[in-house]
Amino acid sequence: MAPKKKVTKKTAKKAAPKPKAKAPKKMIRKAASKPKAAAKRKANLGSVPRWDLSNVYPGLESAAFQAAVTELSAQLDGIDAYLVEQRIEKHAAGPLQTSSDAQAQVLAAVLDKMNAAMRLYGTLNAYIASFTTTDSFNQTARRIESEVEQYGVRLRKIDVSVRGWVGSLSAGQLAELTRRPGTLAEHSFYLQEMHAQSGYLMDAKEEALAAELSLSGSNAWGKLQNTTNSQLSVEFKLDGRLQKLPMPALINLRSHADPEVRRRGYEAEIAAFDTVKEVYAAAMNGVKGEVNTLNQRRGRSDALHASIDTSRIDRQTLDAMMEAMQDSFPTFRRYFKAKAKRLGKKSLAWWDLFAPMGSMDRTYTYQQARDFILEQFGNFSPDLQALAQRAFDNNWIDAEMREGKSAGAFCMEVPGVDESRILANFDGSMDQLSTLAHELGHAYHNECLVGKTYLQATTPMTLAETASIMCETIINNASLKLAQTPGEKLAILENQLLNASQVVVDITSRFLFEKEVFERRAKAELSADELCEIMERAQLATYGDGLDPKQLHKYMWTWKPHYYYAGFSFYNYPYAFGLLFGTGLYAIYQQRGAEFTKDYRDLLASTGLGDAATLAQRFGINIREKKFWQDSLAVIGQQIEEYVNLKA
Repeated sequence: MAPKKKVTKKTAKKAAPKPKAKAPKKMIRKAASKPKAAAKRKANLGSVPRWDLSNVYPGLESAAFQAAVTELSAQLDGIDAYLVEQRIEKHAAGPLQTSSDAQAQVLAAVLDKMNAAMRLYGTLNAYIASFTTTDSFNQTARRIESEVEQYGVRLRKIDVSVRGWVGSLSAGQLAELTRRPGTLAEHSFYLQEMHAQSGYLMDAKEEALAAELSLSGSNAWGKLQNTTNSQLSVEFKLDGRLQKLPMPALINLRSHADPEVRRRGYEAEIAAFDTVKEVYAAAMNGVKGEVNTLNQRRGRSDALHASIDTSRIDRQTLDAMMEAMQDSFPTFRRYFKAKAKRLGKKSLAWWDLFAPMGSMDRTYTYQQARDFILEQFGNFSPDLQALAQRAFDNNWIDAEMREGKSAGAFCMEVPGVDESRILANFDGSMDQLSTLAHELGHAYHNECLVGKTYLQATTPMTLAETASIMCETIINNASLKLAQTPGEKLAILENQLLNASQVVVDITSRFLFEKEVFERRAKAELSADELCEIMERAQLATYGDGLDPKQLHKYMWTWKPHYYYAGFSFYNYPYAFGLLFGTGLYAIYQQRGAEFTKDYRDLLASTGLGDAATLAQRFGINIREKKFWQDSLAVIGQQIEEYVNLKA
């Protein structure tokens, strides 16, 4: 498929949809980080930056931006004309009746043209997103976004034609073509994947219609969810005065130091979602209904089938990982129960799940967070530190919390300048320090891919979290080593384990939720109340007796944007893959030291050039075996044991 626009999120904490030709990568971390007292910290953060994209275009309505849009239109016109001239379409007759030399020339030319157009479209998309994600009230940006999306539809149509033609080649023909040096050999994996996936295409006219209808269908529903989230606010009494809090700030209160504030924040959050639940339900039904219909027409067994292929893994790998995760739930429940005990509670209510622990009252100004990250990255590798230095010095990061800005955090590439931009909601907490490191890891991954074509750099979500998890681990482990008291150590362990539990336990609840939603949506629309029931049932199945069954969060399906991406269903398990794969790689780094970093960089530069199992084998990792996942989970289990027994 062609570049869609947007995102990559760090789960419970990190999406740019990527087509088979990726779109501006957006890695979204956790929509709502965990401050201890966000409101109190706001004045103590120092100078918190907004990002600068003036080196991309001067403005949304500038002549340079409009010229780029015009250029994209011209490129697409040229590609369309070339495809007609060469009769490139599904089961085409034209190039197949000529010599293999002619086929090679035509296919190489098509790939070069697609790479250029997708790079330009990705740049425009990223630039527009820099406005829409930081100010949902910007009507000009939203209008321009809608206009430029039309070009994405055209790219999807082009992709369908080329994919259909490549799919009509025999395996022998394709093998011969991809042995030729130059563009075809360099795109061998992409072409082989395109050939394999071409069997799941509708006919060209149906695919074209689906692409056009998506703008007023799933894409519009996704925008509605995002806009509702960004503009929802609540009147809340905090620090002795009534304040109007945007939803991200209200959600952040779940990690406030005062348990009464946490409880009231949770109740206000539930009450707020009560008022707009039907909006979210309509969006969910619209997106999932469209996905079900298209998967059925394309010959897919279900939405998970498509997701697994897009993630470049297989069912054996997914099953091995999910089974290992489910086996670990009793260990995670020990952590939840230990936390409840430390809080003096019989069981853990949802609003206490994110409660701060330990005596670490340290908060960070933005400058302090910057300095700490740079120092620790430097201990890993000079090039990682250099990338982070560029990001901080050149204002790649928009860290200020403000009304109308998207919750959570993400990193998106800006292909035209070979840079990245990071959105965060910095509040001075340890969690936000970790979040910055996480997103800088995505930026480092993008840096490693510089020099690859747009198609070569297409990275599945499973591998997209590799560098971010590594960077997050570097910062968390450094913080743990520097802890001066048992209370500080407890606070840092708490941060690590809360994040891990979100990625392993909560992610599984999301997986179960989405699976049931797809199954039931195939039969009928689901009401908001039914969606809430499914969510609570999934939470009970995963958290078990680790949480108070009467105090769950039935609206977790509303504000997580992952559920509303038609281009990638089950946008959940890739985070678990990323955490556990990254944990395994970090263990290898601890064994090999500095010599690991070159192989690691080579891996990041190759994430678009192979499937996950093949790339993992470079480090002797067999992701199809349950044992690998169990070993990574055992590392987290050791941290839980330390947490349970720590005297603090």
